[in-house]
Amino acid sequence: MKIFEEIESEVQSYARAFPRVFNRAQGEFLYDEDGNEYLDFLAGAGTLNYGHNNPLFKEKLLEYINNDGITHGLDLHTRAKGEFMQTFNEKILKPRQLDYVMQFTGPTGTNAVEAALKLARNITGRENVISFTNGFHGVSLGSLATTGNSHHRGAAGVSLNGSSRMPYDGYLGDDIDTTVYLDKVLTDSSSGIDKPAAVIVETVQGEGGINACSFDWLRALDAVCKKHEVLLIIDDIQAGCGRTGTYFSFEAAGIKPDIVTLSKSLSGYGLPFAVVLFRPELDLWKPGEHNGTFRGNNLAFITARAAIDHYWSDDSFASEIQRKGDFIAQRLEEIVEKYGEGNFTPRGRGMFRGISCVNGELAGNITRAAFRNGLMIETSGADDHVVKFLCPLTISDENLARGIGIVEAAIKEVCQQADTIPERKAYFPPLPLAV
Repeated sequence: MKIFEEIESEVQSYARAFPRVFNRAQGEFLYDEDGNEYLDFLAGAGTLNYGHNNPLFKEKLLEYINNDGITHGLDLHTRAKGEFMQTFNEKILKPRQLDYVMQFTGPTGTNAVEAALKLARNITGRENVISFTNGFHGVSLGSLATTGNSHHRGAAGVSLNGSSRMPYDGYLGDDIDTTVYLDKVLTDSSSGIDKPAAVIVETVQGEGGINACSFDWLRALDAVCKKHEVLLIIDDIQAGCGRTGTYFSFEAAGIKPDIVTLSKSLSGYGLPFAVVLFRPELDLWKPGEHNGTFRGNNLAFITARAAIDHYWSDDSFASEIQRKGDFIAQRLEEIVEKYGEGNFTPRGRGMFRGISCVNGELAGNITRAAFRNGLMIETSGADDHVVKFLCPLTISDENLARGIGIVEAAIKEVCQQADTIPERKAYFPPLPLAV
């Protein structure tokens, strides 16, 4: 359609990578208006963990709409909201022994992060927040200050203050525990780093390149925060809702963060929905002190409750995610061993996986080749150098294997093309010498 070229802003991005007009979706598939089918390993950037138009959720949603259920309710008490909260408390929080209150923010992930940062600063009376290299927390100004990506930060138009960057797990090499450095900085009054209100961290950095911290590192980070009386915020917007194999990505570490942000797949249906969870004693908000017109998406309450009831009433779905995650890990290891030659590295945890390529050009050529063969898959990382696997958690074994096979075929195609190019270094530049 010409209308996209005529009046849509140049800020669009996904439409450039996948230049089609899509008009239908079901499960792990998208269809364009010409009837072409695409296997979806993008899944709304992690928003569609349960697939497109999940029929279980759709039935509940249509029933609610047909009964003239409340769509927009600000922060009014509604039946849909109460039933969601009850279900979330009984099936998500209590089984994990997590004692949290729930704040409904504006509907996007960055809204939840902004609220979490503001709350932490109000509680402690401190301004600084520790964030990490390659972290991504949103593009509104407060969230952007804690985001590492220079492309996004450069668009702010103003100075981004209130955050100090620290090295993430593995950033300085596998043998260096960066929490020791953080502890030293917070202990030394002459470090130049103001005592922070909070530390904000992703357990798997999605936009940062599928960097997964170890659980030992996460436990050490939690201990440093407790030692210095600093609040720990886990940004589980992309890694949560089952993506890593458990509902919350931090569960296996055995920690209980002070504050947790959720969005993306929380609604289960792709409907905008975000919350902040925090310990009850931290609930120092005054009425209306942080609000938003669209913090009462009752349609999202309906599908979010359905997602929890169907998939999280017991451990069977989590076991399936872990089984599929192990399969993805095994296949990526095989692909890297076959085509690696120092140019590919597998990354991630659970069904949150990626293949790191030696440069962004190589990764981009792989994803474009995959799209030509019916697979939608994106890149991430500082240089867009990681091929990022974000298929629905509900994907069938057959289609999971098929999608990974398309990626492997794309890698083979791109590698063969590189072999025919005299300037092979355009795709595979020499690796830097060890210092």
